[in-house]
Amino acid sequence: MKAYVFPGQGSQFPGMAKDLWEEFDSVKALFTEANEILGFDIQKIMFDGSAEDLKQTKVTQPAIFIHSCALALAKGESMKPDMVAGHSLGEFSALVANKTLKFKDALSLVSKRAQAMQKACELEPSTMAAVLGLEDKVVEDICAYIDGVVVAANYNCPGQLVISGATAAVEAACEKLKEAGAKRALLLPVGGAFHSPLMEPAREELAAAIEATEFSTPICPIYQNVTASAVSDPAEIKKNLNKQLTAPVKWTQSVQQMVKDGAIEFIEVGPGKVLQGLVKKINRESEVSSL
Repeated sequence: MKAYVFPGQGSQFPGMAKDLWEEFDSVKALFTEANEILGFDIQKIMFDGSAEDLKQTKVTQPAIFIHSCALALAKGESMKPDMVAGHSLGEFSALVANKTLKFKDALSLVSKRAQAMQKACELEPSTMAAVLGLEDKVVEDICAYIDGVVVAANYNCPGQLVISGATAAVEAACEKLKEAGAKRALLLPVGGAFHSPLMEPAREELAAAIEATEFSTPICPIYQNVTASAVSDPAEIKKNLNKQLTAPVKWTQSVQQMVKDGAIEFIEVGPGKVLQGLVKKINRESEVSSL
């Protein structure tokens, strides 16, 4: 069985999707539609902007989403996924690929999500940190012991977990994690505490937009970040997407479940190869490639 997986924030690069735009008329039309929906020329920023330009949250999230959708549109003639999953932001691209969401509706949600997250980041000094070389349970227990908000946010692969929360609490957790034997516990260059309770204002803001959007019955199940299990019911998909901003990304658990359910080949659709690397660390037997 084939699993198509979609990357999240961090895989952007200058010139992204320009080659697809030059080669495929369908991608040209996609960018025209994207510029109209967003109300600014994202095509120009993606093709000609600097790495710094692409770092703005209101640009980064739509850019990665558009790149994934453009790839699927241009090269996905034979794309018949048996299952899909997306890492954080990538869940929106996955929902377009399995026909739960229309491109225009998903892009509108991604844009609102980026803006809501940006606002939430400005409310309190917050950050994230990568922790390498410890069992998940050890990281969870240390976070629970720290004063202030700090939680496990991204279960990326065994021995690689990202924590998220208030800056002082994350810094204190990093010290304790190093004492507990972490190979590394280092702050990430991010704007705030994604996938933590500090994103509650963003979750509330996005919830109304998700509620008002039409979700169709998908052509195959999506393994959602919140549940790490196969979901095909549109109402349930919507409910899980609502929780995503404040809940951890269960990527390790999602890939493990997909493998249990018969996934042999994982195909990454989007910029970069981060997910291929994570899949290999989670299950060495899996075949990985990109579209």
